Amino acid sequence: MIQSRKTSDYAICTIGSHSALQILKGAKDEDFKTICVCFKGKTQPYLSYKVADEIIEIDTIEEFFKVEKILMQKNAIVIPHGSFVSYLGHERVKKIKMMHYGSKEILEYESDRTKERQWLTKAGLLMPKVFTHPEDIDRPVIVKFHGAKGGLGYFVAKSPDEFYEKMKKFPEHEEDKDYAIQEYILGVPVYIHYFHSKLNNELEIMSFDKRYESNADSIGRIAAKDQLTADINASYTIIGNIPIVVRESLLPDLFKMGENVVKESKKIVNGGLFGPFCLETIIKKDLRIFTFEISARIVAGTNPFIEGSPYTWLRYNEPMSTGRRIAREIKEAIEGGKLEKVLG
Repeated sequence: MIQSRKTSDYAICTIGSHSALQILKGAKDEDFKTICVCFKGKTQPYLSYKVADEIIEIDTIEEFFKVEKILMQKNAIVIPHGSFVSYLGHERVKKIKMMHYGSKEILEYESDRTKERQWLTKAGLLMPKVFTHPEDIDRPVIVKFHGAKGGLGYFVAKSPDEFYEKMKKFPEHEEDKDYAIQEYILGVPVYIHYFHSKLNNELEIMSFDKRYESNADSIGRIAAKDQLTADINASYTIIGNIPIVVRESLLPDLFKMGENVVKESKKIVNGGLFGPFCLETIIKKDLRIFTFEISARIVAGTNPFIEGSPYTWLRYNEPMSTGRRIAREIKEAIEGGKLEKVLG
């Protein structure tokens, strides 16, 4: 790794998907050169929006490691996002030799729901009940598959029989028991976008969103009797994100939750969690907040805020997306001779 303190001597890169447009735009706003590693046939958005100074095309994700040497020669710093982690898997992410922003080790905890639950529980967060065996289901549950797959295949069941009937559609997951069974909490889903600076040890709340899911968010437009007649089952594949501004009285609790998660993370991985992360929560009518998942990197729910959110405007008085916040942290680390501190 070079020791230059000039931003111009480095580039920011990521894989063309998920939140790459935001990441690359934020990097350009902070005067970085930008590189998009993109699957062939998927380059149009990055060309059209002019966020990438250079596009490197690959056929398969395995080719990422073939172009890694080229990226290293360009002093590129790779920014992980949901698709990046999903495509490579946390084990292969650990093998990346080029400069990588954020902790690689912590990504394992979002890919393993058992480890994730232990982490969040020790941080003092309320969590839905988890059922180890389908036969124990005695209330509505949501069945989730491991990894960052954008809600693909998630389904709701309220009995062991219904679980096994719906699981027939996913034989590969049933055979490997590649799923988690969580109590279905009735409330408002709120996704909290945090940023924890490794340089000043301060936590920021960047924004909030809720997900727009197909077909769960369209079923409500159909009368109950018609749902039953048509035998429609809810699915939770994410197709977009909707901004939210939460009631101000909730903010102290939400800050505390994020701080506790970061504090606990330092006990489980070297250096702990830093940079962007998201707590995925349900807020009940009595305002109790249940956390059902963490994403230990930037989430696509930050994409509505490329020009910033009400919360970033309060702090920065300039457009500040999560993507730009990442780039600014890296820029300050470079200029301060502390780049290694924000690499994992």
